[in-house]
Amino acid sequence: MSVTRVAVVGSGPSGAYTAQLLTEESETPVEVDVFDQLPTPFGLVRYGVAPDHPRVKSISTSFAEVFEETPGLRFLGNVCVGTDVSIDELRAHYDAVVFANGAPLDRRLDVPGEELARVHAVREFVSWYQGHPDQSADAFVLDGKRAVVIGVGNVALDAARMLVREVDDLRRTDIPEHIVEAFADSTFDEVVVIGRRGPAFAKFTNKEFIELLEVESTDVIVDPADLELDAEQQAHIDADPAARRLLATFQKAADRGSLGRSKTIRFLFDRTPVAFVSDEAGGEPAGTVAGIRLTKTSDPSVIETLEAQLALRSVGYLGKAIDGLPFDERTGTIPHRDSRVVDGDEIVQGVYVAGWIKRGPNGVVGTNRKCALETVTSILEDIAARGGVSSATSAEAIDDVLRSRGVGVVDWNDWRAIETAEVAAGTAVGRERVKLYVREHMLRVAAVGGELAGVPAHA
Repeated sequence: MSVTRVAVVGSGPSGAYTAQLLTEESETPVEVDVFDQLPTPFGLVRYGVAPDHPRVKSISTSFAEVFEETPGLRFLGNVCVGTDVSIDELRAHYDAVVFANGAPLDRRLDVPGEELARVHAVREFVSWYQGHPDQSADAFVLDGKRAVVIGVGNVALDAARMLVREVDDLRRTDIPEHIVEAFADSTFDEVVVIGRRGPAFAKFTNKEFIELLEVESTDVIVDPADLELDAEQQAHIDADPAARRLLATFQKAADRGSLGRSKTIRFLFDRTPVAFVSDEAGGEPAGTVAGIRLTKTSDPSVIETLEAQLALRSVGYLGKAIDGLPFDERTGTIPHRDSRVVDGDEIVQGVYVAGWIKRGPNGVVGTNRKCALETVTSILEDIAARGGVSSATSAEAIDDVLRSRGVGVVDWNDWRAIETAEVAAGTAVGRERVKLYVREHMLRVAAVGGELAGVPAHA
């Protein structure tokens, strides 16, 4: 029986779980190549999970063991599928192609002023402080007094918490040194988190909110009046134990009130953003946000304007269409049936999806394991249906294609060299580790086996 070869596009949680489960669940030999457009693996575990959540980020250690200990499993980083190699080429070289490339775009509010400077998607802010190589190193200057975060999910809370973190806390993380210095220079002392619905419908977890309450430098303010629930919220609380626990913690925060700390995170519920405004008096450069106009969602006649020098919208990630594959613009996902990509009523043979591009941006890291298992089950069913016969080429064949186009593929050993350099960069500034954040520097380090070799110490 021949070896089945599978390409997985994306090395984040859904891609890593898919690769792992393919090798564990298959009763016949399977080889898996995991492609990523970045020189580094693990996707949102590296660039999305908050840097002050080391226990969640540590799942990358488990993924690393899979790559290191599984025969026939390869990492091919710094390869852009669709540019360096086409989808049709992948389909020709592999028995199955799995798209697990996440949701790289952002939903918009579609309100006036959203184009003003210093109005950003929260993804841009997260990518900046995480040292994502595709985000400009100087994208944010934290020189305001008040920031607003629109949205009440876990990512919104991460962003709010990062804006008030003490520098000593940040130095215990792996974020680049220039980011630590930017936060050290920050003049923000208040963050307002805005929820369009009432507190009963907040999406962040109780654990995340409790962690916010434990930030010693920061008051967390919840208006007791916002906790007076209408019938819809009460019905939701009655039916959802998790929402009930979160509301109880909101009440504790409201009862605690202000403790006179140096920074404040304030929650406003039942508010709908209707416009971002610039400073007509000239206090900010023309075209720069100076405030946000809100209405009460339950009573649009009530209007208020908050001054703000930074606005982060955190209203959802969105999948990106992939040339050559069907796409649902409404949901931002690739249509599928049991993880098999479908174009109308027709199955696109040999093409599958996993993760956010399959189901939308929801769930936690572990949610992707169940999602990946569904995908793997369909792949293995289809392999069995054709009697285990493979039509794939060899690993050498796809390597030859990439080499002929001058693609500087980063393999697993190259990635380990980058890791070694990050530890060395951390040692240079008295930290455990500091991320490299410039792609060219990563590739240079990978080429010389982990030596910094002219790469700036903090790069």
